[in-house]
Amino acid sequence: MDKLKVIISNSQRLIKIPSGIRMLIRRACSAVLVMEDFDGSAEVNVTFVDDEEICRLNNKFRNIDAATDVLSFPLGENGVYDINPESGAKMLGDVVISIPHAISQAEEYGHSLQREIAFLTVHSMLHLLGYDHVNGGLETVKMREKEERVLIQLGVPRTSSYSLDE
Repeated sequence: MDKLKVIISNSQRLIKIPSGIRMLIRRACSAVLVMEDFDGSAEVNVTFVDDEEICRLNNKFRNIDAATDVLSFPLGENGVYDINPESGAKMLGDVVISIPHAISQAEEYGHSLQREIAFLTVHSMLHLLGYDHVNGGLETVKMREKEERVLIQLGVPRTSSYSLDE
């Protein structure tokens, strides 16, 4: 990987984004691309939304009328991506994270919001690179192994337990 540009937007106003989250997202995106031996420069958009907005997007694009934790919108297929004419970077796609959903899941699983957002980012980055888990089986196992490898590298493995106040 040459250069990585991660554009992070906050489209929700319910919850203040804790300090360090944006850097964690950039580190997570970078770690996935390094693990995958990604060739060239890349761009990724990450947007924080509320449950109402992610429900609207989930309904519009997946015909599922329910909030979810994260949605991934890949711009490439089979390793072929649109190129940003200004930077020459491959545009991988968009990641949309519901902050209220992430907080709820962090509490449910007994780990920090940082760990949850790192997981959601890594999970979505793998989707942007073509990985899927919908059909289960070996593809799901491969994806989970890759997720855990990156989370360990980031210092937030599945077995960790952190407080929200970090």
